[in-house]
Amino acid sequence: MKILKEIANNVEKGDSATVKELVKKALSQKIETEEILNSGLVKGMDVIGVKFKNNEVFIPEVLIATRAMKAGMDIIEPYLTPEKNRYKAKIVMGTVKGDLHDIGKKIVCMMLEREGYEIVDIGIDVSQKEFLRAMKRENPDMIGMSALLTTTMAYMKEIIEEVKKASVKKHVKIIIGGAPITQSFADEIKADGYAPDGASAADLVKNLLKKYIYQFK
Repeated sequence: MKILKEIANNVEKGDSATVKELVKKALSQKIETEEILNSGLVKGMDVIGVKFKNNEVFIPEVLIATRAMKAGMDIIEPYLTPEKNRYKAKIVMGTVKGDLHDIGKKIVCMMLEREGYEIVDIGIDVSQKEFLRAMKRENPDMIGMSALLTTTMAYMKEIIEEVKKASVKKHVKIIIGGAPITQSFADEIKADGYAPDGASAADLVKNLLKKYIYQFK
């Protein structure tokens, strides 16, 4: 669909104003919000993500594209929030210490909320102690960590080790994601799961909960 391609292209360019207008126009044309998110906003960021991995663009370009995507997300977010009577599970989400990026995390949060999970987003630049405090306060079924910078992804291992030691639920699972993260890295630091995007994250959470958590409830 032409308008979705235009949204993706303008996210890639970092044109926030145009993205906002195109998203409003797409909504007025009765295009499904999930389609606007996945085929427009997310698709544009996916291109930036690939270019970032290939060193074709750098952090400034990523941040500009992130702002453009957020401009569109702010408009569609009310339409993506489901009516919830009973949550499937509670998940604490945060971007690790030293990293101020949260667009990918926000996408995952929105996708998981759409699936009926209770999401507690503890923000960006989250330290090991803050993750532990949130875990003890919220008593979640799962913890999700995000990192965009290679310099911050190593910190995930420390958090995982401490969270697993302090967990009040022996079956609490930890998932990770972000541009530089790979399945091999997730295996190396003993994360319970890795997902490259929001849709994959929703499937990952569903499978992990079904396998490890629901049996305890």
